[in-house]
Amino acid sequence: MQKIHEVDADVFILDLEDSVAPDGKAEARDNVRHFLERWQHEHSQMSREMIVRVNGLDTPWCGEDMAAVVGLAADGILIPKINSATDVQRAQEMLNSAGAPPRLKLWCMIETPLAILNLHALAQQARASRMSVWVMGTNDLVKELRAVHTPERTPVLYALSAAVTAARAYGIAILDGVHNDIADVDGLRRTCEQALALGFDGKTLIHPSQVAPCNRVFSPDPQTVLQARRIVEAFERPENAGKGVLRVDGKMVELLHAEMARGTLAIAEAIAAREASRG
Repeated sequence: MQKIHEVDADVFILDLEDSVAPDGKAEARDNVRHFLERWQHEHSQMSREMIVRVNGLDTPWCGEDMAAVVGLAADGILIPKINSATDVQRAQEMLNSAGAPPRLKLWCMIETPLAILNLHALAQQARASRMSVWVMGTNDLVKELRAVHTPERTPVLYALSAAVTAARAYGIAILDGVHNDIADVDGLRRTCEQALALGFDGKTLIHPSQVAPCNRVFSPDPQTVLQARRIVEAFERPENAGKGVLRVDGKMVELLHAEMARGTLAIAEAIAAREASRG
């Protein structure tokens, strides 16, 4: 928490689960609560999201975790080991009972074989709950599969791709899992590139040194932004109204390319706005 002001990340996840030993749960919860109280007063206008990963629904700490933070500056609550639509409903009910405001989002960890088998039913809950983001828990998934971590992440490629497909079908944002080897910068870059190619919106990280390499991969480069702008402008010209296919810079582009280009521009504009807000 002390390093947050130095880290150029979009979202910070304050963890009360795996990184905290059982006898330290209460102290960690108090630390997060005090931090969010200060953040609420000092940084309410900053374009950073604060997410709290609470302990699992069936643990003795989950209810207290939620009650401690739902009324503060948290933007969302991340629930680990979500397995089914019933789990999403339980989390929703617990948040409502704890007095969570309507703006508070529900994030879910997708990190078990059962969750992968239930992706469709899980994703459908986005229509009737706070759920808006999935986070892949690749470490737990590898463990539960009794698989092995490999540089290419072959054992979890099916799960990663299936989760992205379900998330896209129901308008859920989705983040890739962590890269464990902090010193392996090339490996981090490769997994970020793989995650981008698979369709992920971003990646979760475990050390400040990983933020810059990740940002470089997930931020559109100037040439990509320029090309996207040309495509959008071409379709917006009056003489091209109603056309489904155009020639831009010698290439044939369709309406679907225009939609993709608008997404690229939205990302570039969001990055520029955040940089401007930091002065």
